[in-house]
Amino acid sequence: MKGRVIALDEIGGRKLAALVEDGVLQDLLIDDAGPLPPGSICRAICTRPMKGQGGMMVDLPGGARGYLRKGRGLKTGAAVLVQVTGRAEDGKAIPVSDRVLFKSRHAIVTPGAPGINVSRRIRDEETREELLAIAHDVIGDGAGLILRSAADGADMDEVAEDIVAMRDLAAAVLGDAAGSAPELLVEGPDAHVLAWRDWPVPDLLTDAPGSFAEHGVDDMIAALLAPRQPLKGGGHAYVEPTRALVAVDVNTGGDTSQAAGLKANLALARDLPRLLRCRGLGGQIVIDLAPMARKDRRQFETALNAAFRRDPIETALAGWTPLGNYELQRKRERVPLPGDLAA
Repeated sequence: MKGRVIALDEIGGRKLAALVEDGVLQDLLIDDAGPLPPGSICRAICTRPMKGQGGMMVDLPGGARGYLRKGRGLKTGAAVLVQVTGRAEDGKAIPVSDRVLFKSRHAIVTPGAPGINVSRRIRDEETREELLAIAHDVIGDGAGLILRSAADGADMDEVAEDIVAMRDLAAAVLGDAAGSAPELLVEGPDAHVLAWRDWPVPDLLTDAPGSFAEHGVDDMIAALLAPRQPLKGGGHAYVEPTRALVAVDVNTGGDTSQAAGLKANLALARDLPRLLRCRGLGGQIVIDLAPMARKDRRQFETALNAAFRRDPIETALAGWTPLGNYELQRKRERVPLPGDLAA
């Protein structure tokens, strides 16, 4: 099907959401089975400072442990309001931040960061002025608020309702921040809520049971889980997660032209964010590129930068290794796609 489709489904008791554009799977969300998914807001209790690192270990609800990277000035036993920012590797503490955000489709309330800002993607000056006027009327001066790009073209009453809802939620949570025991104050969003909140308005939204099968998402997931991924132009890449890192091997396939290596590498650069995003892969990424001239590295870097600039997940492009591989470091924000999901 041409156009943008969002399919919502449930498999094995876990909610999933798929974003398909012109027949290509562009994004895939799956519920985190852990007790504290990213986005959860908790009252945490400080337990142990990490000397030399400036961090603080904290107790979280349900007996979980968290690591607050910026914990200077906090004392053992103190209560602190934190938000889960990512997934923890096995045996490690859950990453949390004291920079708590209350996010909805149109608005983000930012306690502790005053100022009202409008997304730079909203370029129409009249729209920006109208949004700022609504924000000042609803939330007042001195508050922290970001109006998201989804507010562009949205019904202004809906935008105002979003701001009020997040304002009131923030006030309630901040009023409950003090205490002597860890407590979950706001549950992290599930896959269906995230799809509504963060994805663009589709041409078709379907949440009927079996919607994945109806729109071919099951087959797309099965293809995505295969180690060998075809690239535009005839090349292919192997994307293989290991315990230590994600290895990406680029090959030219049947192309024997002089520019085959560069073409395959550029195709990989443009598609890599989608492959990692849909499979929920993060951590250290090492790319073993197809052979190309050293002078072509700049072109590859430019394409890779442009591709990840549009990706919502924080990714640091570390650069070249002495052996000519390229390394990235990607935030572990999503649930890795289970291998049995397409079974």
